[in-house]
Amino acid sequence: MLNNHTINDKNSSNSSNNKNRGYLIMSYKSTTNNIYVNRLFLSLNHLLHALHVFIMVLLPFSLVSFCFPKPQGTSTSSEKWVGTWSTALQLVETGNNPPSPGLSNNTLRQIVHVSIGGDSLRIRFSNEFSTSTVTLNSVHIAVAEGNGTIDTTTDKALFFNGKSDVTMAPGTAVTSDPFHFALQPLTDVAITINFGRTSPDVTGHPGSRTTSYLLTGNKVSNANFSGAVTADHWYVINKIDVLAPDSAYAVVILGNSITDGRGSGTNKQDRWPDELARRFQTNSGTRQVGVLNEGIGGNCVLGACLGPSAISRFGNDVLNQNGVKWVVIFEGINDIGYSSNSTQIAQNLISAFMQMIDSAHARGLRVYGATLLPFGGSSYDSHDHQKAWQTLNDWIRNSGRFDAVIDLDSAMQDPANPVKLLPVYDSGDHLHPSESGHHMMAEAVDLTLFGVADTTTDLIDEKYDNQRDTFLLGQNYPNLFNPTTVIKYNSPKAAMLH
Repeated sequence: MLNNHTINDKNSSNSSNNKNRGYLIMSYKSTTNNIYVNRLFLSLNHLLHALHVFIMVLLPFSLVSFCFPKPQGTSTSSEKWVGTWSTALQLVETGNNPPSPGLSNNTLRQIVHVSIGGDSLRIRFSNEFSTSTVTLNSVHIAVAEGNGTIDTTTDKALFFNGKSDVTMAPGTAVTSDPFHFALQPLTDVAITINFGRTSPDVTGHPGSRTTSYLLTGNKVSNANFSGAVTADHWYVINKIDVLAPDSAYAVVILGNSITDGRGSGTNKQDRWPDELARRFQTNSGTRQVGVLNEGIGGNCVLGACLGPSAISRFGNDVLNQNGVKWVVIFEGINDIGYSSNSTQIAQNLISAFMQMIDSAHARGLRVYGATLLPFGGSSYDSHDHQKAWQTLNDWIRNSGRFDAVIDLDSAMQDPANPVKLLPVYDSGDHLHPSESGHHMMAEAVDLTLFGVADTTTDLIDEKYDNQRDTFLLGQNYPNLFNPTTVIKYNSPKAAMLH
């Protein structure tokens, strides 16, 4: 018989064993948990250490980027400067100088019509043909609203090396610092300049076909220029560049009064290069093509008629443009009109064209030749001049020296009398195109020369509806007039080319 003491000892022993077993189990779990926690701690520690190193490595670069942000208008590898507007400069004739009270210490607002848009711009000003210094006290740009009025919410001051004023020495030019500006394609913009001292002989462009507004004193921030003295000329302004995608380019049109806009409407911005820029914007494949008008009224290719000869200004006005890829040469009618030796003048023009073609090709540019417009019945009309015209146009079409031909002659001539302009395209002097003629010239250009053309129908603008039966184009491209591309052109006498 077991006594109570024995039973208690057994119970006590069992209890002790259970406690020891539980302790071992608990010890194992604790050890496992400790190992897990330790490993987790070490992992977090390594992670924090790596993060610390990562921050220390990147922090200096972040501070550099923060402290030295990208300057306004600085191009990236996928952007470049491309011309959206330009004008050919010359020494302004005395009769076209600024009206009284003159530019010195006064404010001039000038309107220009751009082609492509962008959000970063720079503007070039020139004193290259003047013999005295010209000081720009302050310059502003804004969207123009008509009659010298601006949208003041878009008004922006320009700077030159960080300063609001700049002085141009004789024979020099200046370009503004790049600046941000929301420029839409085909916009009229106002460039307003408050001048300091200016030169009595002025660098500019007489044939602006656009009204400029002059007020006394410093009125650079005025919303409107009511009461201003007006003149249809430009002074000292030269070109506007935009920061554009790498795929953007410009075409330069070298010409005389027809390209300059003789026969187009004042303040209508309907010169044939303007009409071409509008066509580019309606076609998805050419919306990034800027159009630069380098026409001078009364200009000659070979000699100094009005403004520098085309051959002498080819470098500045064509090759030195930003983003240029194509050149259209559309000159020669004034050389023919003034000549007394038609055979010789035609050969001299051909030699000059070949020289310009070679210079452009050396820069990797494509050169398109535009045939000269008919001029029968004009003051230039004579048997010898017609012979030189035909010789030159035949060479342009058939020599193979141009990368393509824009046969404006074929597009603009009267089928019943090919030596004359079709009456609806004639401004009345039988030399310059009418507004309808400028529109037709742009319509005659094959857009595939400058990019991919849409296959949709390109119809005449509504403003030409009243003349639609005379030239209903409603055409698909390639151009119906000439699948290889053609443009037609004609020039007036010196007195008529202003």
